[in-house]
Parts: sequence; C-alpha cells; structure tokens
Amino acid sequence: MSSYILGLDVGTTSVKAVLLETGSRAVVASHTLPTASDLIDSIGIKAKEQDTGLIIDTLNRCVGLLPRDKLQQVVSVGLSGQMHGVLFWKAKSGCDWSKNDFYTAKDTSQLITWQDGRCSNDFLSSLPKPDSHLSVATGFGCTTIFWYMRNRPEFLRDFNVAGTIQDYVVSMLCGLDGCVMTPQNAASWGFFNTSSNQWNVDILRSAGFPLHLLPQCVPSGSLAGQTCSEWHNIPAGTPVGAALGDFQCSVYSCVSARTDAVLNISTSAQLTFAMPADFKPPDCPQPASSITYFPYFDSSYLAVAASLNGGNVLGTFVEMLTSWMKDLGADMSNSCVYEKLIGCAMSQETSDMRVSPTILGERHNPSCLGQVTNISATNLSLGHVTRALCRGVLDNISSMMTAKHLQQGGVNRIVGTGSALARNEVLRQELEKVFPQPLVYGQNADSAVGVSMVLCDRL
Repeated sequence: MSSYILGLDVGTTSVKAVLLETGSRAVVASHTLPTASDLIDSIGIKAKEQDTGLIIDTLNRCVGLLPRDKLQQVVSVGLSGQMHGVLFWKAKSGCDWSKNDFYTAKDTSQLITWQDGRCSNDFLSSLPKPDSHLSVATGFGCTTIFWYMRNRPEFLRDFNVAGTIQDYVVSMLCGLDGCVMTPQNAASWGFFNTSSNQWNVDILRSAGFPLHLLPQCVPSGSLAGQTCSEWHNIPAGTPVGAALGDFQCSVYSCVSARTDAVLNISTSAQLTFAMPADFKPPDCPQPASSITYFPYFDSSYLAVAASLNGGNVLGTFVEMLTSWMKDLGADMSNSCVYEKLIGCAMSQETSDMRVSPTILGERHNPSCLGQVTNISATNLSLGHVTRALCRGVLDNISSMMTAKHLQQGGVNRIVGTGSALARNEVLRQELEKVFPQPLVYGQNADSAVGVSMVLCDRL
C-alpha cells in the first residue's frame, strides 16, 4: 500500500497542501486556497497583521479537500511558511480540539507579518547590536517583541509562547506546551547566531527582553513531535517535522545538484545558490552588501541576492499605462495591456534604451530609485520600452549577484522559476543574454513540495 507525506505551506496570501508519494516523490494531490485573511493595516503605527483564526480555518479547509483515504496513509507531516513574522499564544490553551478531527485557534494574538512596518529606523537604531551576520529589520520577530515591550507591555503579559505561524501550527498538531523553531526561522527573527545556533541571550537579557518568549531551537529537517490527535483522518502519533522557512523549501523543491543556482522572479526576485559545506558567514552584518547568507540544511548556507524589484515593477508599468489610458478616455484591462506589451516586445528583438527599475529601492541601498537613460527618438515604441524594462529587471539582479560570482561559487546551471518568468517570454529571452551559465526552466518554486521532499530525504 502506498504511503504519503503531507506538505503544508502557510503563506501571506494563500495556504497550500500537497500529498507526496514517498516512493516516487510524485505529487498525487494538492490544493491552494487564499488565506481569506486580508492584511489588517493600522495606519497610525504601520502595523500589518492577519487574523490567526481565519488562517487556521483556511488550513483546515485546504487539508480537508485532499482525499481522505490517502490522508489515512500519511506517514509524516511537514510545514513551511512566511518567515520573520511573529504570533503569540497561551501554552496549553492555544487551540481547541473539540471539533471532531480538527482544531481551531484559541487564546492567540493576531499574526504580525513580515510586512509589518511599526519599527522605524530610529527605533531599530535604538536596539542593541546583534551577535549575528544578519541585520535586523522591521517585521522581524524579535524587533516586534521589542516594540511591544516598549509600547504595549501589557499585551505581552497575556501570552507566554511565541513563534512564526508555521511554528504555531506544529505546536498545536503535536500538543506542545512551548515552541520549537529551526535555525531557518530563528535567523529570520533576528538576534540569532547561525554559527552557534544560539539566541543572543546575554544581549537580549541586558536589554530587558522577555527571554521566555524565545523558542527552543532544533536542527532544520528534524522532527518536532507527533500528532497528538487524529487530524483530517491522519492518525494520531504521525511524525511532524519542525517548521522550515518558505524560501529554503522553495529552493529545495527545484535544485537537483549543489551546482544549481535558482532564479525566481515572481512579485520580487531572488537569485541564490548553496555555499560550500565549509563556508562560514561574516561575524557581523554587512548592510551595504547585496548578498546575504541564509541558513539552509546541515549547517550550510544559501548565498542570496534578494531584490525588491521583480514582477511588481512590470505590474506597476502596466498599471501606469492603464491609468493613462483611462485619463485619455480609453479603457483596457491590466491583463490585456500586459499581453499587448509582450507582443510588442516580441516583435522588437533589441532595445538600446536602458532602464534601472529600482522603483522600490533595495535593502542594501534603500535610497536608490528608478532611472531611464539613452532615450532617443527611435526607441520610444512600446516594444522598445517593454524589452528595456524586462532587461533592466534582469540587469539589476545580475548586478547584485554577478555571473562571475556565480562562476566562483561553482554554479554550472541556473534554474529559472516564478510566475513572472513563466508568463513572460521576453524576460526569458533577455535572461539568456545576461548570464553565460546554461538555463533550464523548472516548475514554479513550491515550498509545500519542498518541505515534503525534505522529509522524504531525511526521515
């Protein structure tokens, strides 16, 4: 009889559930649902929060759509999800299992997401310096806890456990009193040293940080426990993996060798590859560097160039054009405009216009803005401009992680993924001009598939 691994990804906009057959590693069933929890934006403090109860309801509905006979044959459950953010709950009463074979959220806070903006630059500069190679930023778990500690200390007194949303799900499935967290998620919280796999306890204690809210750290790819109850026909006692980061799992889902790099262009853009096993990150943050190092598996690291400017730049261009057309008395949908632009650019093989598309800045250079240069009377067609914009997105990411850097890292091949690459032939054409390494196009990077594959390989 076949057995299966259930992979779950709890994202900002959607929840995905995947059943992977253990032998063939084939996806036999999957469902994706929107979280139904829009970001709650409190303008006064720039907070970005989501309703935990709605997210868990969506998770239950998503798993409930999978075949119950196959769920009964699940041998392990893995989770990934949005990093950086933080959720608070009460030990022993963080959920309610009285609804047949699923649980509902109880005695939890809202999920404060990675997009939270309440920690201003002045606030961040007032925090102690972390003992880590990674900088801290607004939306990170520890910085958000610092904000509550200074601005709403009574809020923190209502809870005694904290973690990411995926850590919370693991804790509830396993009936844990506390929270276990992998280095992948811990690093995204800040104030975590990935070399020693330890929180900056002394630094945090000196700043009055509530240390009891720090989760217990366990290795990435290890088990957190076993399901404490039957869940959607999955038997009680089924092993559950400690929650992993969505980025690391998406990379894991589409590489076949350490010499592969992954270029994902969806809303934003990331180019990444695995560092050698003996690589050690810098001792302190390098805020001006365009490359950061994220913990991966087996004490290894991913070198990551994470650009804020990807498919969202093309989307902004489309929205600008549709807005102009409305002002001129014409009306056309965004999707129709996008298709027309790609068609125009396909008939224009090259463009000498140069577009720097960094309209959102970059983390290593927040003040940089977009520019258009080398404009002439002969390159103002929509085909020229669209092709130049697509090339600019790729030139920007390649300036953050150059072809030479990839070569020095031993990269032999680039795997292209992401919704923007999948639907934009012009981007794919320009990509072949930017990087000399061979290119292949995989399925869209899939965190739910990735976490299932991790469990297949490790358990």
